Amino acid sequence: MTEFTKAIRGDTDGMARTYEYEDETVLVADFGVTDGHVDVVDGTAIVVIDGDQHEFEVPEGSSRAIMNNGIVTIEVER
Repeated sequence: MTEFTKAIRGDTDGMARTYEYEDETVLVADFGVTDGHVDVVDGTAIVVIDGDQHEFEVPEGSSRAIMNNGIVTIEVER
């Protein structure tokens, strides 16, 4: 279990997983069916849902962060 997965499990009842591929790592967390925003700033993912803010450390090199229907996906290129 990665540090991201450990950190995010405290803030969500849904799934939190890390997928390792040859050229990238993908971090995924399920916050339930909700609207929100995610952004990565200086190695920190900032997730805002219904006025609540959650912050998680993510690996350096995070190239893209999106949130769709409560699913946060962060891609990290190697």
